[in-house]
Amino acid sequence: MNCPCGSGLQYENCCQPYHLKIKAAPTAEALMRSRYSAFVVADADYLSETTHLSKRKGNSKDAYLKSAKNTKWLKLEIVAANFDKVEFKAYYLGQHFQTAVLHEKSTFRLEDGKWYYVDGIFY
Repeated sequence: MNCPCGSGLQYENCCQPYHLKIKAAPTAEALMRSRYSAFVVADADYLSETTHLSKRKGNSKDAYLKSAKNTKWLKLEIVAANFDKVEFKAYYLGQHFQTAVLHEKSTFRLEDGKWYYVDGIFY
């Protein structure tokens, strides 16, 4: 299957190795893409593990799982990316099956060679 992150690669050659902990995302953008894919495939463990420890308390695995299972994600568009910030638009089916968009500028932190999602500004 094509990777949900929109890279054009097959899932097993793109985000799946991150989800299976075979590899660590090498950049903030790669982590953003892999987290989007984790929402699509409902991998709550990965979402929790890649959230910075300081932010995990407010983001339980159950909440991630519920969000992932209750949302039909359509596509990811990276607007801009630099070292520790990624602005993106994530399209999904909203109420009444109309396309809606989540537009966020996320902040990531690199600690001990691993990237973590910290927080985001929503537009």
